[in-house]
Amino acid sequence: MSNLAVVEGVLERITYANEENGYTVARVDTGRGGGDLLTVVGSLLGAQPGESLRMEGRWGSHPQYGRQFVCENYTTVLPATIQGIRRYLGSGLIKGIGPRIADRIVEHFGTATLDVIEAEPKRLIEVPGLGPKRTKLIGAAWEEQKAIKEVMVFLQGVGVTTSIAVRIYKQYGDASVSVVKNQPYRLAADVWGIGFLTADRIAQSVGIPHDSPERVKAGLQYALSQSTDQGHCFLPEERLIADGVKLLQVDTGLVIECLAELAADPEGVVREAVPDPDGGDPVTAVYLVPFHRAELSLTGQLRRLLQAEDDRMPGFQDVDWDRALSWLAGRTGADLAPEQRDAVRLALTRKVAVLTGGPGCGKSFTVRSIVELARAKKAKVVLAAPTGRAAKRLAELTGAEASTVHRLLELKPGGDAAYDRDRPLDADLVVVDEASMLDLLLANKLVKAVAPGAHLLFVGDVDQLPSVGAGEVLRDLLAEGGPVPAVRLTRIFRQAQKSGVVTNAHRINSGLPPLTDGLPDFFLFAEEDTEAAGRLTVDVAARRIPARFGLDPRRDVQVLAPMHRGPAGAGTLNGLLQEAITPARPTVAEKRFGGRVFRVGDKVTQIRNNYEKGANGVFNGTVGVVTGLDLDEQRLTVRTEEDEEIGYEFGELDELAHAYAVTIHRSQGSEYPAVVIPVTTGAWMMLQRNLLYTAVTRAKKLVVLVGSRKALAQAVRTVSAGRRYTAVAARLSGRIPVGIMT
Repeated sequence: MSNLAVVEGVLERITYANEENGYTVARVDTGRGGGDLLTVVGSLLGAQPGESLRMEGRWGSHPQYGRQFVCENYTTVLPATIQGIRRYLGSGLIKGIGPRIADRIVEHFGTATLDVIEAEPKRLIEVPGLGPKRTKLIGAAWEEQKAIKEVMVFLQGVGVTTSIAVRIYKQYGDASVSVVKNQPYRLAADVWGIGFLTADRIAQSVGIPHDSPERVKAGLQYALSQSTDQGHCFLPEERLIADGVKLLQVDTGLVIECLAELAADPEGVVREAVPDPDGGDPVTAVYLVPFHRAELSLTGQLRRLLQAEDDRMPGFQDVDWDRALSWLAGRTGADLAPEQRDAVRLALTRKVAVLTGGPGCGKSFTVRSIVELARAKKAKVVLAAPTGRAAKRLAELTGAEASTVHRLLELKPGGDAAYDRDRPLDADLVVVDEASMLDLLLANKLVKAVAPGAHLLFVGDVDQLPSVGAGEVLRDLLAEGGPVPAVRLTRIFRQAQKSGVVTNAHRINSGLPPLTDGLPDFFLFAEEDTEAAGRLTVDVAARRIPARFGLDPRRDVQVLAPMHRGPAGAGTLNGLLQEAITPARPTVAEKRFGGRVFRVGDKVTQIRNNYEKGANGVFNGTVGVVTGLDLDEQRLTVRTEEDEEIGYEFGELDELAHAYAVTIHRSQGSEYPAVVIPVTTGAWMMLQRNLLYTAVTRAKKLVVLVGSRKALAQAVRTVSAGRRYTAVAARLSGRIPVGIMT
């Protein structure tokens, strides 16, 4: 630490912060006058704009930005001058104090301001315009900030970022330091945003041994949890052991011992012999407990529904179908094709059924027909879809109310549903659209809530990408030899054949390249260079499509990228699209958070399930627009696509991401007037047929591909080899004897 230079100054603004490692680029006012600000780089973990800092480090130079100070550690010094105090308080550090109120407080108390807030916060009521409610809020926020600072100082040595340190404090309060020191692996389970790797880094710096059984068990559960993020419900035991050895860098014997201990713990993991999907010897599957319970429960409930003696729509068992269908044609103005008729009969006579097929094959019209007939017999019909957009579309199509599955089940904080086996939905027919998006956990909650005797119809396109969450429920329901009856619509209707979007979706699905010449609704802008393709994508989405087709770039046009990273990835494109569509303006409020800026008018998406927000929670993938930003209250407001106003504290902004561009995976279940898809060689590993097919089928009117013909050919050619590890199909078909577990 010798020869370190010391610099003191006020932190003016953070221009970049890496949430992963705490690396920060900031501008600091050292009081040299002339408005000159010094660039400081390094880990300024926990430092807030407005604070006076005493920084130790070294002088350096950057080829582009010139002289800068590389900070190695810092301490916060409370400001002593009136100007410093005003800036410190007005920085948004203390909830309830924005720049205007800071001015009033400092005007009243002068240099004694911080002492008053610290020792006699009740005196704040002397300040004109500060009522008792806000006074109390400021006092509490000051205390919390102090406590967080203490936790921050401790966590700074362990390399935890600001937002995570705040979350640790919110989770454990005064016990934060004790938990971090003594049970660091709890963080990975309890605190959103902390995975095993961060917890492991903390554990090592507080002295937990590398080969501690606690570390190995936490690592194995992390490996299983990571696999559920990739869509698997379980991992074969051999693969889990190999993954554990690689992740933890410990002996195989220790991993096997710790896995046995986890399997003996009722809350640890479950081991069970399941059939090998490739027809070999049975494999030992290792599940996290909630996923094993969900598989058993989902398959058990489906069998219960299929075998129910009751029938809540008995009138369809002996109906005159010719008469019923001609009455229906009179109502809808069109006859059903033979396979559509089969689907209608199936849904109304069988307790559980599946309707699948690609675009233009009449899935929507078939669903409308099923709902019309059920209503004609006075049946109670309930319609749901996994996303707000899909539910809206289902409602428009059928003329009946539709809701998201989460809202239908009234999910509560913690994820429990108001409707379940003991309190089923009051419905004779439950129709779930976009069922390819249903993951194992949500499908289980839904099926549990269907009353015995009611009919359940899953509708979806099985050729699309499987759900973001674990499982591939729709594909499992359609598996050969299973008990669930299904109809697959294959005939493309004449009207749909005129659409380039529909035609090309089916071409892609059949392994043929899309037609890109001479169509009014499907274009390719060829550009081999990935970076140039990224810039061209932005130009097409923000300027060319709105100019030519009169579409709103924020509401009607969606950029769908194969991946998040890279010059044509959703991350980079979001920054460029924000600049083009919602640029910085003096009249528009904005808030910097990490490396991002949120502005009023921004298109954003929720990136985690949060059961505490809104009427029934806000879920991963919900999209909305920022409608308000209050710097005093440190709150941002989003109006979601379900027309609900949701408030976010500034500390919660890592739950939001910009949504001008999203990955194709995140677009499932949504439909947009126009989509722009960058297809570049930079995304080579991701380019697969079902990915491109899913992206194209998100468009109602217009598709523009931007990028490389070579990459496009690769996407069409490559069939995804990766099946997910799930035993739902095997359980449904009775290939796993009930009760055999190891």
